[in-house]
Amino acid sequence: MDPVTDSLDEVHRRLAGLRDGEVADYIPELAGADPDDFGIALVSMAGRTYRAGRADTPFTLQSVSKPFVYALALSDHGVDEVLRRVGVEPSGDAFNAISLEPGTGRPANPMVNAGAIATTALVRADGADDRFRRILARLSAFAGRELDVDEAVYASEAATGDRNRALAYLMRSAGSLRADPEETVDTYFRQCAVRVTTADLAVMAATLADGGRNPVTGVRVVSEPDAVRTLAVMATCGMYDGAGRWMLDVGLPAKSGVSGGLIAAGPARFGVAVHSPPLDASGNSVRGVAALRAMAERFGLHIMHSPGLRAATVTGAERLTCDGEDIGLVTAQGILEFTEFEALVHAVREVTPAAPGGLVLDLTAVTEVLPGPAAGMAAILDDLVARGHRAAVAAQEAFVEAGGDRPRTWEAFRTREEALAWCRRR
Repeated sequence: MDPVTDSLDEVHRRLAGLRDGEVADYIPELAGADPDDFGIALVSMAGRTYRAGRADTPFTLQSVSKPFVYALALSDHGVDEVLRRVGVEPSGDAFNAISLEPGTGRPANPMVNAGAIATTALVRADGADDRFRRILARLSAFAGRELDVDEAVYASEAATGDRNRALAYLMRSAGSLRADPEETVDTYFRQCAVRVTTADLAVMAATLADGGRNPVTGVRVVSEPDAVRTLAVMATCGMYDGAGRWMLDVGLPAKSGVSGGLIAAGPARFGVAVHSPPLDASGNSVRGVAALRAMAERFGLHIMHSPGLRAATVTGAERLTCDGEDIGLVTAQGILEFTEFEALVHAVREVTPAAPGGLVLDLTAVTEVLPGPAAGMAAILDDLVARGHRAAVAAQEAFVEAGGDRPRTWEAFRTREEALAWCRRR
């Protein structure tokens, strides 16, 4: 069993029946999206991918492309030059608002459409075709596979994108856009029509979370400083006029798109993505926002929660032999949140005997455990018992209580010695 996938499945089941929101229809091709499409994916810094629901259904990036192209522009020009063309302040306005700085015509930030169009124009290239080639190559590197364009969606955007053209011409007249407005907007439409899956988006978010290194492929896509700056802008501007409430409730750098995609990044911890087409009034996926809120609460994902560096969670993982029988022993310390929990789960899997034997989990040095990791660890132990193993935990009573009210099939002790002694009995 996999407790991370089980947690995603639980969130998916709980929210699948949520019927709030409307599918975007101002781009005609998006109006045909299935409102029941709902996928969740998470990628850890170890490069492991977890999925729930329709995580492999293709859809277009739309505005979720913005932070990744911004990171490319930063790598091309550096932060000072990009700041001269595109600001970084939250606009408090909708994604397609006219948010230009008085006097300079500079757009408020790269996450609104005006700022994204200006950012696309900053990508170094020998003409429009080369510019899009570079953008597509960088988006593919973030995803860890070659991406393509949904030509039908691109054509639909190009036929109905007069407001974006108007924004480009307005910036051109104000002096903040030096490139050709028509070519720039056309490239922007193609960028938004790049096709991905929820699993792809989770890898892309995890690449930003890992300081610009793709944790699945191991390829460095952007520099660590550029990844950090991109995450900072996502944190303040990524959810448009809902950014403040998002940071209050969820507390993760994030970016949404009108096709129903939503990414969030836990720096040095994970990347997560949700796709569900029905949107709220701010243009954010209703199920996506609800899913991230649930996950943030369950696993303590808020970046302001218990900040600071911690020692390694797993301090020991070994396999002992007693009277010809193998017993796995895993020792942990500190606080068990999502990243620590995932490391603990894989340590348990590595030392658990293939044939029925024993497992002792020493959590006596664990000082705090959140309900999600506690329930997940309890489920792992129950699964081991169901497969014929003996399982025992040495832990403070808080861990046993945090595991929930489900019937317990494994034994709990106060000391490691007591747990080992029980597990050695045959």
